[in-house]
Amino acid sequence: MRIKTLVAAMAAVASLAPIAAQAQAAAENPWMIRVRAVDLLFQNGQSGGNGAVQALNVKAQNQWIPEVDVSYFFTKNIAAELVLTYPQQVNITAGSGNTNVGKITALPPSLLAQYHFTDLGAFKPYVGLGVNYTIFGNRQNFPALGNSVTVNQSSIGVVGQIGMDYMFDKNWGMNVDLKYATMSTEVKTVSGGTNLGTLTLNPWMPAVGVTYKF
Repeated sequence: MRIKTLVAAMAAVASLAPIAAQAQAAAENPWMIRVRAVDLLFQNGQSGGNGAVQALNVKAQNQWIPEVDVSYFFTKNIAAELVLTYPQQVNITAGSGNTNVGKITALPPSLLAQYHFTDLGAFKPYVGLGVNYTIFGNRQNFPALGNSVTVNQSSIGVVGQIGMDYMFDKNWGMNVDLKYATMSTEVKTVSGGTNLGTLTLNPWMPAVGVTYKF
């Protein structure tokens, strides 16, 4: 009877071992930081309002930005990533010649839930989905337009992600990442608030960077 009890206890412990090992791995290395260079590629759709945004061909200019991303792993596969940068100056152009008419600042943090594929050795691809919240500053900084127009204070949208880490050792690796976010703002007159149209930014964000896992 004692032998049967001992065998049953050992079997129960063995069945819990994979769960314990996964929990221990997550507990030992729950944090990951990435530093990326991001190519911000705005899609620049114009619509709505009184048609002025379309007629003026208002666009946001593409640019490279720095990015710091902090991830926390709840398990070896499931993580949350907070995407951060400092407020970025975005040049706004208009006309057929894409003349610079001014600039605004954009602070676009994102929070994503991720699934990491971990059974491919050093190659660790992942997918993510979350929310982007962009805060626009210097909203009346358009001297070429007489500082007579402004944009919304913020934009909230969905962000999707696909990427991969290639780990050189247990701590260091390289990262390649692609995100797409839905982002837009209305362009209005300062006096009276007339809606001149919506500028749909919806940027693609290919990036490359360095990974460090604690």
